[in-house]
Amino acid sequence: MNAPSAPTPSFESAIESARDYFANLQARIVAALEQADGTTFHTDAWERPEGGGGVSRMLEGGQLFERAAVLFSHVMGRNLPPSASARRPDLAGRPWQAMGVSLVLHPRNPYVPTVHMNVRLFVAPARHSGETPAYWFGGGMDLTPYYPFEEDARHFHRTCRDALAPHGEDYYPRFKKWCDEYFHLKHRGEARGIGGIFFDDLAEPGFDACFALVRDVGDAFLPAYIPIVELRRNKPYGERERDFQAYRRGRYVEFNLVYDRGTLFGLQSGGRTESILLSMPPVAHWRYDWKPEPGTPEAVLAGFLTPREWL
Repeated sequence: MNAPSAPTPSFESAIESARDYFANLQARIVAALEQADGTTFHTDAWERPEGGGGVSRMLEGGQLFERAAVLFSHVMGRNLPPSASARRPDLAGRPWQAMGVSLVLHPRNPYVPTVHMNVRLFVAPARHSGETPAYWFGGGMDLTPYYPFEEDARHFHRTCRDALAPHGEDYYPRFKKWCDEYFHLKHRGEARGIGGIFFDDLAEPGFDACFALVRDVGDAFLPAYIPIVELRRNKPYGERERDFQAYRRGRYVEFNLVYDRGTLFGLQSGGRTESILLSMPPVAHWRYDWKPEPGTPEAVLAGFLTPREWL
């Protein structure tokens, strides 16, 4: 994993630049979502007893979003939690810093998809002169429709591909495959949605190049999602559609509580529970062994829950 040989002012400055970018990204996304919804986000600044803190921006009961959470955090601790050191046992016991932006938007209209985006930086500083600091970036975005439209999936994936293109042609197919494999409910044998891009442990070819890629991913979120929102937000719906939306939201909850690394890290590291669980939908239903009738609009979704090439 690329890292400087010792903590230097330039490396510390790079970490601060990343923090500034993440804080600004949160502000830009919230401003755009407030304009789309017509509702002001609630701001909840918090501190973590062990070190650091964050700002949770959220709304509930909006005109467009039933729940929306856009979270910025920069937290630190004395010992890496197991979820962070499992792949790098050599880093066990090190102090750490984690920073980034994470969001989940649950629209009210079932024809508007739920979306998730995350961009982050993790740093494990050296404890003494014989160690080198380690860092890695991660993130991505994925779309979870309830009533899927192929043109929406193509637009979302095209925007992701174009954001990664300046950094190399291999990034999109690699990160798309990673997303398909990660957002998969093994116990259900189905994908959470239509995917997007996902990456973690990114440290090559160096800090500046990785940070530039992460910025392009973060900056691509609004162009990837807002056009879909505007296209679907006024489509009429009724109790049937809302009921199916709540049923599918149950799958979202299952993934977050069983598989999501971010949720596990947050809980294991003593993170702020209210912020960690803001990703959950406000309403979700479970039914015993229920399946939509063949030929219904709800049955169409099953064809979108298997990884496929959209471009």
